[in-house]
Amino acid sequence: MERAVPHAVPLGQIEVFQALQRLHMTIFSQSVSPCGKFLAAGNNYGQIAIFSLSAALSSEAKEESKKPVVTFQAHDGPVYCMVSTDRHLLSAGDGEVKAWLWAEILKKENSLILAGGDCQLHTMDLETGTFTRALRGHTDYIHCLALRERSPEVLSGGEDGTVRLWDLRSAQEVQTIEVYKHEECSRPHNGRWIGCLATDSDWMVCGGGPALTLWHLRSSTPTTVFPMRAPQKHVTFYQDLILSAGQGHCVNQWQLSGELKAQVPGSSPGLLSLSLNQQPAAPECKVLTAAGNSCRVDVFTNLGYRAFSLSF
Repeated sequence: MERAVPHAVPLGQIEVFQALQRLHMTIFSQSVSPCGKFLAAGNNYGQIAIFSLSAALSSEAKEESKKPVVTFQAHDGPVYCMVSTDRHLLSAGDGEVKAWLWAEILKKENSLILAGGDCQLHTMDLETGTFTRALRGHTDYIHCLALRERSPEVLSGGEDGTVRLWDLRSAQEVQTIEVYKHEECSRPHNGRWIGCLATDSDWMVCGGGPALTLWHLRSSTPTTVFPMRAPQKHVTFYQDLILSAGQGHCVNQWQLSGELKAQVPGSSPGLLSLSLNQQPAAPECKVLTAAGNSCRVDVFTNLGYRAFSLSF
């Protein structure tokens, strides 16, 4: 798929060229992606631009959110008509109809974000296996990542005691929260490291050395400190609850207000990871699983008890 790049235009004049294009642009056609999250628009230059509706409609939308996430040259002349099927975007120009795979158009989503001991976040193109960029800012080991659902942003937590918010479009750090510097969260005897985090809309929950805490991201304000002494190694949002696990054999269920609703015992002396299977394609397999310091993976068919364990 060719990207729309002007030919034979000096780099210093690209901005002028693009401004003139926009001045004389006509958009002839539109079509929504099968998932409903993206809008395709075709113009008189034969270009198709893909916009993220979910990002543009987000309460945290910025001007950058209203620009295309992908633009490519589809036809030599105007794109007069477009229609979407379950898999394809069909476009019609002067005497030709073309079909584009939505999965290929949105292949930017076929990327993996990794982080670890070199204090950087790396993005990898899963199609080619190549690293495409590195995000630098942490000063120590990165323990955890959390993607935001409605915007192209990722949160990272590290040994340096910070949670950092990154814009994946610009590859820039846009927010830093030094969790350990907030008195209500700080627990110096446990250290400053951030070992787990999760995000839901405008909210984030994180913990590790500092206490497990619910934060309002826009204001960088801690709103709820959960009364759990043991460092937590994994946390996730689930409906109107927060689930956490760490030192100890229980899965903790928290109200957003900070009240401990329940502690459900598992078979491992310590838990390092939780996983929620909520795939709509397999509702009969909707379970919570927990694993840690043993050869067993505990399976919870509801949040009230452990149904059984898988074993290596």
